[in-house]
Amino acid sequence: MLRKHLFAFVLAALLTTLPGVAKVHADEQLKLDEEISLLERYTSSAQDLILKGLELIGIKYRRGGTDPDTGLDCSGFVQVVFKDAIGMLLPRTAREQSEVGAVIDRQELKAGDLVFFNTMRRAFSHVGIYLGDNRFMHAPRSGAEIRIEDMRESYWINRYNGARRLLAR
Repeated sequence: MLRKHLFAFVLAALLTTLPGVAKVHADEQLKLDEEISLLERYTSSAQDLILKGLELIGIKYRRGGTDPDTGLDCSGFVQVVFKDAIGMLLPRTAREQSEVGAVIDRQELKAGDLVFFNTMRRAFSHVGIYLGDNRFMHAPRSGAEIRIEDMRESYWINRYNGARRLLAR
């Protein structure tokens, strides 16, 4: 139960700071109720993945990185989140991760699904974890930190390769 409330608090904080999301004012309780309802739609495994991923926000990108203490690349980030949150061991590269799980259409995405992009002139060269509401978290590139982005931005729309579901729903 504590995890559920912690997740609701983190989700509320996240939703109030993301671009395009209105700040909570007089309807604070109504918003919180809606966010808890959103939380309840996630499986506990998806909640665990999201919480672990949020813990890693701000960690520096490092090419080939698999350790949060020294930096993570996109597939290293996904590996760490899945291993630490739910004990699932995933392959090392984004390309290899794109071959695991069930193929999902974009309109069927749910929190915890993997989303793939062509960022290096080859398919499935980048991976992130879908959060819901067209947002995903990922380790973007050298000089950047793990962060949340909107898949509706033209950069991501033009590079989207597909998605995979690893969690049972």
